[in-house]
Amino acid sequence: MTDDRPAADPVRERRPRRPLVERIGMAGIALVLAALFGTVGAAAFAGGEPFLAVMGGLGCLMTLWVGLLTLVRG
Repeated sequence: MTDDRPAADPVRERRPRRPLVERIGMAGIALVLAALFGTVGAAAFAGGEPFLAVMGGLGCLMTLWVGLLTLVRG
């Protein structure tokens, strides 16, 4: 069985961007989760748990980064 369709151009086969409302909503969710990670990091630092504080801080930064990318790249 052969496929008679022409080969698709991989450059032109991009998914359409998400609507702006959806991107803002997902970035808002990322912002809430980043605040939670930041709270865990701050509480851990205040409680004398430096490893957990660093992990919470990194989680906060990575979540903010992904939320920003969601807004910019769609």
